[in-house]
Formats: sequence, structure tokens, C-alpha cells
Amino acid sequence: MTEKINTQIILNCEKLETRFALLRNQRLEEYQIEREDNLPRPGSIYLGKIINLEPSLQAAFVDIGAGKNAFLHYWDMLESAEQEMVEVVRDKQPEKAVKAKPKTGKAMELRSRATKRSKKLTADDIPELFKPGTEILVQVVKGPIGTKGARVTTNLSIAGRFLVLLPYSAHIGLSTKIDNAPERERLRKILAALELPDGMGLICRTVGEGRKSTFFKHDLDILLDAWQNLENIVNTKKAPALAYSEPTLLERTARDFMTDDIDGIVVDQEDAYSAITAKLKKFGGRKMAAKVEFYKQLVPVFEKYKVNSQLNDVMRREVKLPSGGCICVDETEALIAIDVNTGRGKRQNTDQPELILKTNIEAAEEIARQLRLRNIGGLVVLDFIDMRTQRDRDEVFRHMKKLVKNDRAKTKVLPISKLGLMEMTRQREHESVLDVVFDNCPYCHGSGLVKSAMSMSVEIQRELHRILRTRQWRGKALRVLMHPAVLERLKNEDASLLEELENVSGNTLSFRADPTMHFESFVFVDPISGKEVSSIQG
Repeated sequence: MTEKINTQIILNCEKLETRFALLRNQRLEEYQIEREDNLPRPGSIYLGKIINLEPSLQAAFVDIGAGKNAFLHYWDMLESAEQEMVEVVRDKQPEKAVKAKPKTGKAMELRSRATKRSKKLTADDIPELFKPGTEILVQVVKGPIGTKGARVTTNLSIAGRFLVLLPYSAHIGLSTKIDNAPERERLRKILAALELPDGMGLICRTVGEGRKSTFFKHDLDILLDAWQNLENIVNTKKAPALAYSEPTLLERTARDFMTDDIDGIVVDQEDAYSAITAKLKKFGGRKMAAKVEFYKQLVPVFEKYKVNSQLNDVMRREVKLPSGGCICVDETEALIAIDVNTGRGKRQNTDQPELILKTNIEAAEEIARQLRLRNIGGLVVLDFIDMRTQRDRDEVFRHMKKLVKNDRAKTKVLPISKLGLMEMTRQREHESVLDVVFDNCPYCHGSGLVKSAMSMSVEIQRELHRILRTRQWRGKALRVLMHPAVLERLKNEDASLLEELENVSGNTLSFRADPTMHFESFVFVDPISGKEVSSIQG
């Protein structure tokens, strides 16, 4: 008998930050942070203005009013023919389509330009169709990361609870994650019966499985109303302007996560509790809304449900595995590198190939979890422990593909290469959790490294030699201030070298610890006047 999995959503709502945690049997599986930073939110739609075209990059830069110009690739300015995870039910406008009322204004001009895109255009046609100064509707697909601005597309979509509206595409699609054949046929009939404005399309989301047609009709009405509001903004405002704002983390939780397999949602803020309850009553009825609990205890909600203790692993470079091995996660500008080590598992009295396979399987499970928790993506390179047989390598590959299948971010996994590396890509929409929470250290500038005590001893002695050679300091006393750990090195391992230097130069040298100094800093001081001679800053 399969063990029942208890799935809970925990929401911690504060003035500057909202935190989301998804727990399965009290184990943290997903984690999100949203802050009031006014950055372009993925999913939001802007009326932007093309600033310039870069033929060498095959891209346009668009002013959306966000400080940094957004990046728009030429291929994202053509109609998208690819709908991943979607079976196309209908690819042309049905007879029941509602003819849109004749309109004038900017919104109509933009729709006319979008219609031209549906013809057989190529990237070579972009400079003629989208010239600098052209106003354009774009949707954020990836928020600003580091020094890069947002990435945007002209292939617009607005997500609802059960449907996704495609304003500029006539595609009608059905999520391939719905695998029950009779249910798929039922949904096809429901989608075919929905009345859409001319030129618009829909995608049925996975959460629509089992829902009555009235739910889809209600959801479509909400989406069309949102699109009408967007067009009104476009007609009355100049670029750059926000035309449609993607819902907040709280709203997305009610929209995307509250499915039948969720046993409960705990919220620690009364206004948020009321908002989520009201939205769920509208989407799923009283039964769904009854799953929401308002948390009133004095103990912080993330502490009560042991989320904080599990979050510590998200901030660490090294994560332990049950068998005694570990994975090491390093985020770089170019890629994410994850190394798998057996650790103390090497010393167990177990057949080595069997232990290696077991550790790699455990590592694959933890890696899939850590990618979600840390919200990291782009190119990911996994260095598994070397396996002797192709059968073992294939088993790890199949297991990893299975683990990322239900990841909300689009993920692609390649087999383990001849060099023993597995490459994968994971859709990256936001900054990682580490990038959101931390700034680079002002001392090590993000390297995580400082010079060793021995290196600092070498530098101090080198500078002493230079100063004591000058005529000004011959035979005089000199004091050196430094970090206590560096002084410990000078007083012990290098004491004889300093005595030799003192005897040869004829100077009186003294050394003092200053715990307020940075590890890589030291200062030379005249002990009589107290004036600084020279200093080295870390």
C-alpha cells in the first residue's frame, strides 16, 4: 500500500518580503521569495519602445521603463510555433469564434503588426518591421539578473487558473501531462465549444483535469477582461508603460499551487489569509477554501513547521547525502557546477560499484531538489562519481529525467558523457535564492577566499625589507599592526626570521594585534609619534 503523502504550503508574509514553502511529509521541496523591489516580474506585459537593433546579436533592446533596457531576440519577435508540453487541438480559428468589434487606436495597430508576424517571416524581415522608435507589446520571460536587463518576447500569454490565453495566436492546446484518454477527449470538446474573439487561442492547463465546463467559461471571462484592461492601458498611455502585471506570489499560490493533492495551506497574515480564501472560493468552491488556515501562534510559522532549519542547506555549498556522501554546488556566471563525492561512504564494507551507484542515485534526487529550492538554472553540469558500466550510467540518467519531469521550470537532461559529466539546462526566470539574499563580500568580492596567514607574513616581511632599506628608518623603532591570526603566525613559525631581520637592520621591531582589522590589512606606525608610516589594505 502506497504511503499517503501529506503536502502543505506554508506562507510567511512580512512587510518587505513574502516567503513560500512547499512541504511533502514535512520535507521542504520548493521555496520562493518575493520582495517589493519594483523589478520587472516574469509574466508582466509592457508597452515598450525599441531603442536600437543589434544585427550582430540578432536582437533588439527595448525600453520598458525598468532602468536597464530589455533584451528581445529576433526569434522572439516571430510567431512561436513551439508549444512545449502542449498537444495542439486546433490550429485555426473555429466557426464559433466571436468577431472582435472594430477598434481604433494603438492596441489595434499592435494587433495588426502581430497579424503580419503570423505570415512566413524570417529574422531577416525584423529590421524592416520593427524599426528603432517603434512601440511594441512585450512580455517578460526572464527577470533582470546581475548586470543584465530583463529578457522579453512578443509572443504574449496570460495565465489563468485553468486556461492560458494566447491573444495573438489561434492555437488551441491541451497539456500533455493529462494522460487519461477519455478525459483528454472530454477536454477537447470543452475547448472546442468555448467562444473566443477572432485571432485568439487557448491552452488548457494540467489543473483543468476533471473540471466542469463552467469553470473554463468563468476562467476565460476573467482572462478576456484582463486583456480588455490591457488594451485600454495601451490606448491611453505612452511607452514605456506597464500594461499587465503578473500576479503576486500570494495570488500565484492560489492560482497555480492549490490543486487537489494539496492538503492544506497555512498563512501567518490576516489580509493574505482573507485574500487567498476569497480567491479559492471563486476558483474551487468552499471545499478548496476550507483548506486554508490562519496561523496565530507566537512561534514564527517557518520555525513551527521546521522550514528555517531546512533552509540552512540552501545557503550551504555542501549538502550531505543519506549514505554519507555529499554534493557541492557552485554558482558561477557561466554555469552551475555540481560535484558528487562519496565522503565517508568509501569506508563502508560495501561492494564499491554498488555503493557508487547508490550514492549517485541519492545525489540525483538531492540535486533535483536543490535546483528547485535554490531556484538556479541556465546550464548545469553534474560531475557524478565515475561508474564502470554503461548500464549504471544509463540508470542514473533515466532516474534524473524522471526526477525533473514535474519541475515547473522547463528542464532538459543529456546522457552522461564519455568524460563522466551530465549536462542539463533549467529555465531561469528569476535570480537564484543566493543572489536575492546575499551581496558579494566587500573584502573577497564574491570569491569566498582571503589570503592565508603565511601569505600575509610574506607580504609584511617584504614590505619591512623595503621600508628598512630607506635612509629615513635606519636604526629607528617601527611597529606593525595586523589581524590577530596573522600575528600568531609571526610570533611562532616566523619568529626567527623577524629576529634575523631585526639584527641585520639594527631596528627595533614590535608587532601588535588589532581585531578590528581585515585579515589582509596591515599598518606600519612610528611608536614615538603614533603616526602611520604606510599601510596595506585588503
